[in-house]
Amino acid sequence: MQTPTPPSKRRGRPPKVARTNPDTRDALIRCGVEVLTEQGFVSTGIDGVLKRVGVPKGSFYHYFDSKEAFGHAVLSRYADYFARKLDRWLLSSELPPLERLRRFTQDAQEGMARHHYRRGCLVGNLGQEVTLLPAGFDERLEAILQDWQRRVADCLRLAQTQGALAADTDCDTLAAFFWIGWEGAVQRARLKCEPTPLVIFSREFFARLPR
Repeated sequence: MQTPTPPSKRRGRPPKVARTNPDTRDALIRCGVEVLTEQGFVSTGIDGVLKRVGVPKGSFYHYFDSKEAFGHAVLSRYADYFARKLDRWLLSSELPPLERLRRFTQDAQEGMARHHYRRGCLVGNLGQEVTLLPAGFDERLEAILQDWQRRVADCLRLAQTQGALAADTDCDTLAAFFWIGWEGAVQRARLKCEPTPLVIFSREFFARLPR
C-alpha cells in the first residue's frame, strides 16, 4: 500500500497574525477621552487623534472597526472613570452624605478650572449632538446618566435616614433634578469660561433641599 504524500506547503507570505499592543489601544482611548471632552464626537477627526498619539491609520483600524466603535470605547472608558470619581466622594464614610455631594461639585469645579474650561462632560457633549450620532449612542448616554442618578439618589437616601433630608423627599426625582441642572451648569461654565454657573447651581441646590 502506497503511503500518502503529505500536501506541499503553499508558497508565499506566512499567514497574517494579528499583533495586539494593549498600550497603543489604551493610548488611543485616553486621547479620545481628552479630545471628545473638548470637541465632541462629530467634529473630532480620527487623523487628529492618530497624530497626537503617533499611530498610523492602519494600526487604528486594527483596534477599532470604525470611528463609531472608537466612540463607544471612549464613552465606556469615560463612564467607568466618572463612576469611580463619584464613588470616591459619595461613598466616603468620613463625610456626611450631603457634604459628600457638595465636595463632588467642588472637585468638579476645580477640574474644569485646571483645564481652563475647555473640557466639559463627555456625556453632556455627546448629548448635545445626539441627533447627529450613530444609532445606539442615545441609549448608551441615557443609561450612563441613569447610573449617575442612582448613585446620587442612594447618597440622598442615606442623608434622609440620618435626618438631613425631609422624610417625604423623593430622592430619585431630586437626583434627576441634580443631574439636569449640573449638566446645564457645566455647559454654561464652558461657554463663559468661568465657574459662576457651577457655583450658582451648587449653592442654590443645597440651599433649597427639603429639611
